[in-house]
Amino acid sequence: MTQLKRRKQNRTSYSKRLKLLKSEKTRILVRKSSKNMMIQFTNYHENGDKVLLTVTTQSLEKMGYKGSKSNIPSAYLLGLLAGKKAQEKKIKEGIFDIGLYEPVAKSRLFAALKGLVDSGLKIPHDPEVFPSEERIKGKHISNYLKEASESQFSRYKKEKITSDVLEKNIQETKDKIMKGK
Repeated sequence: MTQLKRRKQNRTSYSKRLKLLKSEKTRILVRKSSKNMMIQFTNYHENGDKVLLTVTTQSLEKMGYKGSKSNIPSAYLLGLLAGKKAQEKKIKEGIFDIGLYEPVAKSRLFAALKGLVDSGLKIPHDPEVFPSEERIKGKHISNYLKEASESQFSRYKKEKITSDVLEKNIQETKDKIMKGK
């Protein structure tokens, strides 16, 4: 039997996909790159999945977020924003789909899941996989920023983002998302 194209390219695990589709819930796909993240809400359709909503970390800039778009705080804020937008579209629950990524507890993927759950969506999960509140609030980054050399965090230093400004900016962005602005 000939292998399916996406299986041959190692881009889809059809056994995992079938298990997720059997739930008949909206799939919440989380995908990451070295610089950004994306969350999509999709429903199965025999002619191809129907995408209901897509939110990327670029959306956080519009909310006033100034930090990196590839860290734990940005992943959490993205999950929170995506969850709020999903509720506006009457999506109340879903099933978390990380695709072929290795599930590593306390990672960016699970920070996004925590944001989705904190927004009010019903998603089956184990709270043990979530990053700590300190990491979500960016304390680990601000502590490292205090000790960083001139060459490290050059973008932050160029934009005059100090450790205090960073933590405050994360909280302000979270507040804007929660208020729906």
